[in-house]
Amino acid sequence: MCKVLKASIKDKALCPNSEGSEDEDSFHYPCLQVWVNLTASGQEVMLYHTEDTLERNPKCSYVPGNSENSKEVKARIETIANNFKKYQTFPCYYDPGGMQTNVILSRLYPPKGLLFTFLWPTLMFTGGCLIIVLVKISQYVSVLSARQ
Repeated sequence: MCKVLKASIKDKALCPNSEGSEDEDSFHYPCLQVWVNLTASGQEVMLYHTEDTLERNPKCSYVPGNSENSKEVKARIETIANNFKKYQTFPCYYDPGGMQTNVILSRLYPPKGLLFTFLWPTLMFTGGCLIIVLVKISQYVSVLSARQ
């Protein structure tokens, strides 16, 4: 469980997809930083929306898509910050070994999703193998009946 210590909106950050270009057309967004206290260990760590957020911009807890309207993005980030202030305690994902200094709000690939991702191809492969076995048995029986 995580408990919010501080949720603040910092100055605008450059969208990670347009790094390297300092054009006026590049997409900037407000940087939301959420610091939480892990109830399991008592550590103060930064919260990220998903694993991808940490890779896209390690300074911000939430990174919006770059094709969005800047007013909508600002309103969404303010709503998210208000929700963190409103709901102080929530479940989160962390490294129990203490190797990482951050936590994640929601996982991109939860175990249940991975189960369904691998279950369907496995069932299809098993069904295909079963069909092949039935065809081979049918051929064997037809060869036996032809000899008699």
